[in-house]
This record gives sequence, structure tokens and C-alpha cells, in this order.
Amino acid sequence: MMKQLIFVGLFLVCALLSNGQVSFANLENYRTEWLILRENNNSLVGIRSFTTNTVKYYLTVDPTTLQTRIVGDRSVSVLYNDAAQVTKSLSGSVYESCFSLVRKTENNLQDAGLNFRLPKEAGINLTIDLCPSHKPLDRAIFEDLLAAFKGIDRSLPLAVSVSGKWMLNHAADLAWLKSLDAKGVKITWVNHTYDHVFTSNPLTSNFLLSKNTNLGYEVLENEKLMLKNGLLPSVFFRCPGLVSDRRIIEQLLSYGLIAVGSDAWLAKGQQAKNGSIVLIHGNGNEEVGVQDFIRLLRTKSQAIKTKHWTLYSLSEGLDQESH
Repeated sequence: MMKQLIFVGLFLVCALLSNGQVSFANLENYRTEWLILRENNNSLVGIRSFTTNTVKYYLTVDPTTLQTRIVGDRSVSVLYNDAAQVTKSLSGSVYESCFSLVRKTENNLQDAGLNFRLPKEAGINLTIDLCPSHKPLDRAIFEDLLAAFKGIDRSLPLAVSVSGKWMLNHAADLAWLKSLDAKGVKITWVNHTYDHVFTSNPLTSNFLLSKNTNLGYEVLENEKLMLKNGLLPSVFFRCPGLVSDRRIIEQLLSYGLIAVGSDAWLAKGQQAKNGSIVLIHGNGNEEVGVQDFIRLLRTKSQAIKTKHWTLYSLSEGLDQESH
């Protein structure tokens, strides 16, 4: 009986770790890694390590599905720790192919990274940005989504790009977002930097291109804050303002992160098409984009009811794009 209880307990802990529902309040020694880890017969890419209460953990990426998980170091072994060997072993994987896709647009001032339609089927990839704001979360986005898909889809995947300054000032809204998991809303948590620096400067010296911006700090401090709040950082990264340059993109890749742009920023008048990566802001500062999205939902109501229009997660379709 005791063995059964221990097994059940371990199973529940593993499930919670996979879903990012465990808060690592005492997180220490957070660092970047580039490892191939072995878990049973599966290979994972270790991109971060940290300790909490003297136990070591890894933030890992499945190179085929791009799903991230937190795993304890006792459940894995290090297969490769040489950077060149790790990169070589990933050759032909979906993860490695995404690096190649991102590099095709890395010289863009705006919208570098994944900025094309995927998968090219009936539906969209919804990304909701939470930049720093004194206004409350625009909950209507999520409530209208749940109403539109009620009784049709039990799982609604979407991505939320969250900034550190937003998390620090919106504890109740963040708790509400996390509670949506029980209602079937499956959130991919995307790093949107800690400070989300924004000035009145031209784009070439704004956002992440602002003077004295420390990208390592912006990335890693936000990941730490996400983990402390029970969020599982994904492999995706959303540049503030979609602004970057080659140096930024290459540094993100060195952290194992895939930049996500958008081909349909609704507030800018860009139209959502099948497979579009749609961008709206849920921080209360972009009412036009939110209303455009709600109108889009209404125009697709019949297609939703007949299951001819749906939501996709960001990782869907990348396996086809990469070959």
C-alpha cells in the first residue's frame, strides 16, 4: 500500500512539473545549459538548470514536439555536454530546423522569427501579449473564446507572451489565467522579457535595441519569475514590439529560444488567414485589436460549430515546415 502511495505521489509531481503547476519559490543557481539528457529511451535538450531546496532540476525541450518540461536530475542522465556534439545530435530534428527557419529572417528590424502561416489549415495560432500596463487583463478575450467553443472543443490551445513587469503588478489576473487550465484553455507561456523597455526613440534604438539593454537579464530573470509563479516557460520568445536584429536573434538561439513574430497583428489592420500567427494585446491597451478578434470569432461561429475552424498551438505544423 505504501509503495502504491509513493508511486501515485511521484506520478502527480511529474504531472504537475510537466504542466508548470509547481511554483519554485526558492529557485537558486539559475543558469543556461546546452545538454542532451537521457530519460529512459528518450532524448531531451537541457536548456536551463537550477536548484530549489538543494534539489537540481532541468528545463528541457523535446526536440520533436518542442514541448518543455521540468525534470529532476535524478530522473535523467547527461548524454552529451559538449556544445558541438549537442548541436550535431539535433541535426534533422524539428528543433534544429526551427533554428534554420528563424535565421532566414534574423536581419529583419521587425517581425523576425516565425512570422508565417502554420499549419495552413482552417484556424489560427492565437498569441496574446501582456506588456507592462496599469490596466487590468482584458478577460473578455478568454471568456468569448470559451463561449465560442463551448461543447465543441475540450482543449483550446493559445499562447500568452508575458512580461515580468506585468506579472509583478497583476497577481490576481495571473491567478485567473492559470485557473483557465481547468476549463480547457491550454496556455503556452512565452517569454516577453522582464522589463519590456519602450521609449519614444526610433525602432533602431528602441525595445530590445535600446541602449544598455542586457538581453541575458531580460530573458533569464523573466524565466525565473515565471517559474516562481508556477508558469512553465516554453521554447518560444516574443520580442517586444517585434523589434530585433541579427545579434538579438542569434543570442536568443544560443539560449535555445525560438523568436515568434506575427503575420496578423490585428490592431495594425493585418488580416487573419488560415494558419496565421495572430497577435493581439490582452493588457488593456489595445481595444481595437481585441474587438477585431471578437469580430473574427463571430464571423467564424458557424465554422467553429461544424469544426471547420479551430485554434492551433505554436508547435503544430512546424514539423511540416521544417522539411
